[in-house]
Order: sequence, then C-alpha cells, then structure tokens
Amino acid sequence: MSTFGPQIEVAIARVRADIALLHGELVRNALVVWTGGNVSGRVPGADLFVIKPSGVDYADLAPENMILCDLDGQVILGTPGSDRSPSSDTAAHAYVYRHMPDVGGVVHTHSTYATAWAARSEAIPCVITAMADEFGGPVPVGPFAIIGDDSIGRGIVETLTGHRSRAVLMANHGPFTIGSDARDAVKAAVMVEDVARTVHLARTGGPLVAIPQSVVDSLFDRYQNVYGQAPQGELQ
Repeated sequence: MSTFGPQIEVAIARVRADIALLHGELVRNALVVWTGGNVSGRVPGADLFVIKPSGVDYADLAPENMILCDLDGQVILGTPGSDRSPSSDTAAHAYVYRHMPDVGGVVHTHSTYATAWAARSEAIPCVITAMADEFGGPVPVGPFAIIGDDSIGRGIVETLTGHRSRAVLMANHGPFTIGSDARDAVKAAVMVEDVARTVHLARTGGPLVAIPQSVVDSLFDRYQNVYGQAPQGELQ
C-alpha cells in the first residue's frame, strides 16, 4: 500500500473530501447530466491530484472512492479508489497540472449553453460586466481534440496560456475551467454557463454591444484585486 508523509496524507484526505463535495455543485447548478463531467484538485505539496472515477453516479461519489493520480495521470496503486478506472479526462487534467503549475483545480462539464457555443466553435464575446469581472474578456475556443489521451489538455494549455480567461470552450465538446483550487475552478464553470446563457439570450434580441477594452481591464482589475473581503491580516 502506498504511503506518504503525515502532512501529505492529511492534504490528500482534504482534497478527496473537497472533490467529492464539489461534484455536488455541478449537479446543483445543472451543469451535468447522468455521469458526465468531472472535477479534479491538485494535492498541495505533492505531485499528485485527485479525480473522480469514471461512470459512477454522482449520488455515489464519496471521498473514499475518489482516485489519487500522479501528474502523468497514473493511478497510485494501493490507495482508496485505486481499484476503479479514473475519469476518461484524466490525461487532460494531468497535462494541465504538469504545464500550468499555478492551477490547483480543473473542471469539465457539458453544460448546455456553453456547449452550444462550443458546438459552433464560437468564442463568447465580452458584452456584460460579469464577463469582464470573471474572465477579463471573451471566453476563447480551443481546438477540436479526441478524448482518451492528453490532446485535450494540450489544447487547454495552448489556449489559456497568457489568457485571462479561466474557461475555454473546446470545439465541438464543451467547457473546461481552471482555478487556483478545485472550488475556484467550479466557480468558473458555474459562471461560464451563466454568461453563455445570458449572451445567447441577448443576441436573440439584437446586435451585441462590446465593452471597451479599457473598461474591461478596469473591471477585471477591480474584481480580482478589490472586490470581496480582505484577508484577515489586512483588515484595518
């Protein structure tokens, strides 16, 4: 049985619990159907991540059946859940973690409106302030890639490297999101579906009106650096 130091074991247990819980947010926000979609989270302090098993009902997901993998996407044998097959997107998640060290969480869904934009290989234009806040501009389209190897991961990294968006619409497939941790990536998945729906509805009523880039920049900076509560140590 594989064992790690006590601090890493604690970190693994926390990520397992978080990942199991966060899959429920995909269901509550109507981002997935049946067993599609997945959330993964990097284990702090180790070259490991946790992802859900393939084809398991969301209601049956629990910390003990989450799967621990290394950054090559290989299951760590002898750990809880290692007798199951990991998500079919595991290689894509692993590629992202290997090449984007600041990413702590990855999410994939087939949420309806975001996937509809992906089906057209069309970026979501930045025409509402919520998009400027959350994504810093349009949500880009990534290349078409087949499931099963790291092709999707390569497309995610190529598209999002140097881009402010934490979401990419993989062509003819659906949205993938990244975040500083798994919860942050889930938030991005919720937000990309929300803006995809809103912008779609806006376009049915007439031409879209873009937000000037200088305003987008200002809104993004405020939301990322000022909005919300300051860390406890910074309170005056």
